[in-house]
Amino acid sequence: MKRCYYEILGCERDADIEVIKKAYRKLAFKYHPDRNPDDPEAEEKFKEAAEAYEVLSDPEKRRLYDAYGHEGLKAQGFSHGFEGVNDIFSAFSDIFEGFFGFGGAGQTRRSGGPRAGRDLRYDLELDLEDAAQGTEATLHVGREVACDECQGTGQHGGGQPPVCPTCRGQGQIIRSQGFFRLATTCPDCGGRGRRVSDPCPACSGRGRIFEEKELSLRVPPGIDHGQRLRMRGEGEGGFAGGPPGDLYVVVSIRPHRVFERDGDTLYRQLEVSMIQAALGRTVMVDTLSDGPQPLEIPPGAQNGDMLRLRGMGMPNLRTGRRGDLLVRLKVLTPRRLSKEQRRLLEQVEALGDRQAAPEPPREDQDQVAPRKKKKLFGMI
Repeated sequence: MKRCYYEILGCERDADIEVIKKAYRKLAFKYHPDRNPDDPEAEEKFKEAAEAYEVLSDPEKRRLYDAYGHEGLKAQGFSHGFEGVNDIFSAFSDIFEGFFGFGGAGQTRRSGGPRAGRDLRYDLELDLEDAAQGTEATLHVGREVACDECQGTGQHGGGQPPVCPTCRGQGQIIRSQGFFRLATTCPDCGGRGRRVSDPCPACSGRGRIFEEKELSLRVPPGIDHGQRLRMRGEGEGGFAGGPPGDLYVVVSIRPHRVFERDGDTLYRQLEVSMIQAALGRTVMVDTLSDGPQPLEIPPGAQNGDMLRLRGMGMPNLRTGRRGDLLVRLKVLTPRRLSKEQRRLLEQVEALGDRQAAPEPPREDQDQVAPRKKKKLFGMI
């Protein structure tokens, strides 16, 4: 006994065509053979759903089915099976192409045609100085390219291999399953459409060889961590005369022991004495690219203050304009003082410092009356 088509799709009898389409798509995605290989039960449910949709999506077939059931369709000569419904497949080919990765009827292509080679990635480490000034980097890149001996055909002497008898040059095997046409790569030619009969000795019939090439790359000033540079045509070689891929060089900047970077701005810390910070002085500070430069410390500078050296930062990759260098002050307090240094500081202290934290009052032992001792025990 055939199951009710409405029951198969999980729809009510008065469901409109949009509800029927939605229910069918859900079941087709769930039970498609590509998602359930070697599962006869899933395949059977997939066929049931396709058959139910074939009938209920056609107004005339649905009218007969609603009135007379399965026998009514047979009596009118309608074939409602899994054959002859390529028109339905064409309507939904875009859905299944996006979901399952294959196209609709008549949309297969030869896999053996020209194809571009793969893009490659190369990780390049640089010091911050190189990133600031630009540098010339030497890269050693290993990749697959077309064999020169056979011009990439794999056939000895460079001639075209004969057409693959299994796929007849299409590179794909097409099998029909209802209104679905499933394309798989030909197992005999690997999708090339031609099968090598006399392999090239240099590449063993693959048509490709591995080579290592030395490349020179100009790294522009201002390159930042994580940015990449593109070298056109330096990726893997193309297939069947296709263009080569590209090489993408991804830059990483090693941490610097003195400088930190944020875009075009550089940061560094500078240790100064408390005297330099209090009185103000001009000191020399090392920069990344411009050597030692004078830095004016204003009187009364505090620990953590930021001072700016304009135009001493990183160059901008696009404009070439340089950012600033920000110097963070670290005021050092001496840990050990000579007697003279201590005496002089105490003299400064005696002059008064309104910014100093208040101290507890000192007790002069000669003027303070002796404290009475507490009586701890009673008379014996």
